[in-house]
Amino acid sequence: MPAITHRHAIELAVTPRCRSRLLWLACAVLSILPFRVLPAESPVVQVIVSLTNTLGPLEIDRFALGQGGLSEEPMWDNRMAEIRALQPKVIRLFVQEYFDLLPERGHYHFDTLDRSVDTILKTGAKPLLCLCFKPRLLFPQVNQDIVEPANYSQWEELVEKLVLHFRERNQGGWYWEIANEPDIGEDGGCPYRFKPESYVRYYGHTAAAIRRGDSEALVGGPALANVRSAILPPLLVFCAAEKAPLDFVSWHIYTSDPLQVRATIEHVHDLLKKHPALKPKTVLDEWNMALGSPPSDPSFQPCYVAEVAWQMKQAGLDYSCYYHIRDFHVSFDRFAPFMSPGGTAFMAGWWNRMPQYHGLFDFQDNVRPAYFTFKLLSRLTGERLRVNGENRVIHAVATRDDRFRTYRYNVLLWNFSASPAEVNLSFEGLPGNVTVKPVALDAASPSSDEMTRLRPERSFSLRPDQPQFQISVKPYEVRFWSF
Repeated sequence: MPAITHRHAIELAVTPRCRSRLLWLACAVLSILPFRVLPAESPVVQVIVSLTNTLGPLEIDRFALGQGGLSEEPMWDNRMAEIRALQPKVIRLFVQEYFDLLPERGHYHFDTLDRSVDTILKTGAKPLLCLCFKPRLLFPQVNQDIVEPANYSQWEELVEKLVLHFRERNQGGWYWEIANEPDIGEDGGCPYRFKPESYVRYYGHTAAAIRRGDSEALVGGPALANVRSAILPPLLVFCAAEKAPLDFVSWHIYTSDPLQVRATIEHVHDLLKKHPALKPKTVLDEWNMALGSPPSDPSFQPCYVAEVAWQMKQAGLDYSCYYHIRDFHVSFDRFAPFMSPGGTAFMAGWWNRMPQYHGLFDFQDNVRPAYFTFKLLSRLTGERLRVNGENRVIHAVATRDDRFRTYRYNVLLWNFSASPAEVNLSFEGLPGNVTVKPVALDAASPSSDEMTRLRPERSFSLRPDQPQFQISVKPYEVRFWSF
């Protein structure tokens, strides 16, 4: 979780104590990186959409969501309708110690966790449950460096019972992630700080228990804070040699540079090439901009979401989970029983006193502009269409969905740049005269009403003999057209 967002972004190789001292320096550096002021590359950018050249299903629902490990309460249950409208394929949830799954030996308590899981299921998404809890009965000492249970048999029994509970109560085939940010421990909001050898042992025991509870379960990890952590290569070696289940590999990054996000995907793909027998999905299940030094332009984050989605698709990422759905205050008393005094104070300080820009909804449950980028992305259903002519700051995604007549073709275009751009958008294979319905995402309006944020503009016509139009795109502006 993003207690170390800025440190993720620049991947500092420093101790946890040094990290906190360098936090603000890292944010200052990020705020002046060159990508923030990229100019458009030509006076007019020519973007050509082929309406007949399909590239296969876009599967934009894989560009999904997660919720931070902050409370045992269902933190966004009154926003289920809004999240359901985004149609996420998966939603990630921390299974943290505050759910109290093992209150006493031989007695299991799943009722509180059930409430949060039910919130996910009511959106139509499949849960991705991240196991990052340490029951006091199996971890009697509060210490982030004591990462293996006192009794592995009892630990496996607990995990098996948990997975079996949901298989019998709901259904099988969910995603189960083993640990969260195991390379940094309490700095990542969880009480585990592993070394490569201890994580491999822990993974082996836990993965086996998960599969006993549900033979169709999808098992993976390690949910790294730093994708270049020493933990991932030994895990791949272990799973290849022992044929241990590894259905997905996962990691995190917080940076305002989408190219750094893409670089992490390419790095994981390079590691996986060394183990061709393994066929895991790639899951970047925590990401956001560098949140300690947010840009002053409210348009930046919504445009950043679109640009990162494009970079993820181009790099071949299988799934992602935006961090996160809603910002939520932390209870000091709920974390104190399983985290050190310093770790608990850090969590409470970060979430209760630092300005937060993570959530699609803020602490008071107000919707943020970035939500509406996800809303536009959710309209990109059906087959992806070929787009040519983009440059380094102007990108577009287009789809064709033959289920619809009025909204058969959809195009999302944005300018990830601090300079305005002129774009000539043309369409090959126009099926006849069509009426185009434009929408502009307005991130600066004081109103969060959907008709204000996704401002409809005057419709216009395109003809086969004049299948193009030119538009001025403001810095970090997101535009959308349906016809």
